[in-house]
Amino acid sequence: MQQTTVRNPIECSGVGLHSGKMVRLVLRPAPEDAGIRFDIPTKNGVTHLRPTPRAVTATSLATTLSAGDACVATVEHLLAAIRGLHIDNIIIEPEGGEVPIMDGSAATFVMLLKDAGIMRQRAPRRVKRIVRELTVANGMKSITALPYAGFKVDYTIDFPHPLIGVQRLSLDVTPERFTEVARARTFGFLREVEYMRSKGLGLGGSLDNAIVLDDYAILNTDGLRFADEFVRHKVLDFIGDMTMLGPALEGHFIVHCSGHSLNNEFLRVLEGSADIYLEEITLALPQSSADPVRAISRASRRAHAGSMASA
Repeated sequence: MQQTTVRNPIECSGVGLHSGKMVRLVLRPAPEDAGIRFDIPTKNGVTHLRPTPRAVTATSLATTLSAGDACVATVEHLLAAIRGLHIDNIIIEPEGGEVPIMDGSAATFVMLLKDAGIMRQRAPRRVKRIVRELTVANGMKSITALPYAGFKVDYTIDFPHPLIGVQRLSLDVTPERFTEVARARTFGFLREVEYMRSKGLGLGGSLDNAIVLDDYAILNTDGLRFADEFVRHKVLDFIGDMTMLGPALEGHFIVHCSGHSLNNEFLRVLEGSADIYLEEITLALPQSSADPVRAISRASRRAHAGSMASA
C-alpha cells in the first residue's frame, strides 16, 4: 500500500468559528514521508507546525494547535477528512488563525480533496498500530484502545436531552465508509452558545454550520441529516483528533462520552508510552501482486521485543 498526497493545490474560504471573520485555506501536495504539515504565516515569517499531542493548546469548542506565536484553531474536521481518505502527505496553509468551519462537518473538505485528486506515491505507507490494551478515563468518560489492523471506532454518547439520549455507532473507518460520518455536523446547546458568545467565543457559529438545540427541540429548520447525527459527529471529531501521532494510527477504539480534551489526554499517554503500546508498521505492496501485504520492519520488531521483555 503506497503513501498518497493530493495531485493539485486547492483552496477555499469561509467563516472562522471563533472569530466570525472570513478565513482562507490552501491545501498543497507534499513529498513522500512529509506527513501532515501546517504552514502558518506569522509576523516573523512562516512557521511549520506538525499536529502532535503536545502541539494541542486548547480543546474548548474545537481543537487548537500552537507553536510560539503561530496558532491555528478548528483543525479536527479537516484532519478527519485527510485521515478518512487515507491521505498521508499534505501541506495545509491556513490564513486567519482558523480552518473555516464550512457547514460544521467534513463534507466540504472531502469534496475539496477529491477535486484536488488523490495521487499514489512510490513509498510504502507507514502506520502506528496499537499492540497492547490501553484505557484512559476521566469520570464517566473513557477511551479504550485494542490491537487491530485498521481503524475501528465504537463510540457511545449519553446526553440528558430528549432528542439525543444514548446513541452508539460502530464504524470501521475506510475511505469508502468515511462518508457515513463526513456529513455529520457539530452541535451545541443554545444556553452554551449564548455563554460562549458572552466570552467572545464561537462568534462564527450559526444555524448554517451547527445543530443548535434548546431544552426541547432542534432550532434548525432543516432538521437532522441522520437520526443519529450527534454520535456520528463525535466519531468524526475523534478521527480528526487521532491524527496527531505522525503515521496514521491503527487500533480498535471503544469510546464513551469523550471530547477533544480527553482525546488529547489519551494521545499524550499513548505518546508517552509508545514503546509499550505502539508498533510502527510498513504496509508494502509486492511487485508481483496488486494485493497489499504487511511487512513489519526488523527494527520495529526488535523495539517491540525489547519493550515486552522489560514490561
